[in-house]
Amino acid sequence: MASKPASEYARETLKQIAARRLQPTPDNYQAIYDEISGELTQPAFPQMRLRQIARVMPGQTPGQQRLLAQLGAAIEAQDWAALQSTLVGYAALGVTPVPVAVADKPAESGTLDTVFAEHLARLIDNVGASLGEDDERVRQLGQELVAWLRQPMPALVETQKLLSNFSYRLSFAAEDQSAIRATLLMLLHMVFDNVAVLSQDDAWLAGQAQALRDAAVPPLTLRRLDDVQQRLKDVIFKQSEAKAHAVEAQRQMRELLATFIDRLAQMDESSAAYHGQLSDCAERISQVKDLQALRPVLQDAMSATQAMAHKSQAMRSELHELRQRADTANAEIERLRQELERTSAQARHDPLTGALNRKGMEEALRREVSGSQRHDAPLCVALLDLDNFKALNDRYGHAAGDGALLHLAEVARRAMRPQDQLARYGGEEFVLVLPGTALEQGVEALKRLQRELTTHYFLSNEEHVLITFSAGVAQLAPDEEPASALRRADQAMYLAKRAGKNRVVAA
Repeated sequence: MASKPASEYARETLKQIAARRLQPTPDNYQAIYDEISGELTQPAFPQMRLRQIARVMPGQTPGQQRLLAQLGAAIEAQDWAALQSTLVGYAALGVTPVPVAVADKPAESGTLDTVFAEHLARLIDNVGASLGEDDERVRQLGQELVAWLRQPMPALVETQKLLSNFSYRLSFAAEDQSAIRATLLMLLHMVFDNVAVLSQDDAWLAGQAQALRDAAVPPLTLRRLDDVQQRLKDVIFKQSEAKAHAVEAQRQMRELLATFIDRLAQMDESSAAYHGQLSDCAERISQVKDLQALRPVLQDAMSATQAMAHKSQAMRSELHELRQRADTANAEIERLRQELERTSAQARHDPLTGALNRKGMEEALRREVSGSQRHDAPLCVALLDLDNFKALNDRYGHAAGDGALLHLAEVARRAMRPQDQLARYGGEEFVLVLPGTALEQGVEALKRLQRELTTHYFLSNEEHVLITFSAGVAQLAPDEEPASALRRADQAMYLAKRAGKNRVVAA
């Protein structure tokens, strides 16, 4: 039968209600309308009533709280299947063994599609691998379910029962994993904080502790962990070199101090011998009867005095040389300490803004380009330049200019997604690396950052200063080098400058 406009069905429905002398209720109207149109209208999803039911359901235990959250999501999505699964899971709490979920209609006997069963088996394999060997019961249930699914034509009823048991046990294992992860992160932070407190005077160790604290800040992503791993490798390599030089300088200092103490002991021995010789001469003088006998005694005293004078002069020269060498070693230790501090902070990051420096940006770009090609996902780079930066420096001073750069970096980090990367390209120029972002989305992201800056004024000498920037955005073409995309973004940025500033132009 040819389909008619809905308005004709509605008019015919009203005529039939009048002809049959039926009450014009919504149910009667719906029944007649379905009869005339030949289609069954799906009933409206009772969101309000379901929300009322969800509000009075208990949520004291972690399992109940998790299922209540799933119930709320199912109601918002108007998803009957998710709603049924959640209610079955709620009913199964505390029940062993878990009863098979009861559908709205009795389940018809049948078998599972082989391709779908294989996809489901792979999914369960991946879930089991992510949990490791921590829960033996989940592992056993998963193996049983996978073996069942990979049989020829697995029965639907048995599949439903095994899957229900597995998902029930899995929900508790997931809760345990979440709690374990949160506790481990808390313990790691406690360790890192204590290391930082104990290493306040050791820049090398403090730098390592800070890098580890940065790595353990949620949300943890493979991209962030990879970036921190690369940074730590660079820091450890450079610090190991500097640390070896520092250890050698300290060894030399210890040798110098040991030599100094040894020379002091020798001076004390020489002085004691000299005083002994003078005492002996004094005793001989007291026994002299004439001047002729006095001559050899005086010669011995003069020889001892001259020898002592020569030895003292040699000691003074050697101690002066030791002091100079000690000063040189101290200066070298201080230089190495400062080098360690710079290495910890500046391996791949700009010391002023904390953003990536050029080296860090190049490494981040290489990783993102590789990931983009591997997943066939878009990748955008944006180059932005502060507007009127020279005028700001001239009016407020270079300290204010540095503050403006830091202000922009802080606002950008708050507005960015966790996977985005910010790098200081040079001077007042910054680069944003936007993975998984097409050109139109990249332009919109930069415009959002401009709007965010307008709500956060920069304060200089009690004066509010509006910071703006001009930006160019380029999406990497297949097989295009990042440097080429950056050049296109740079050209687009200059077009934005010439068009009046505080604009975003697509390359």
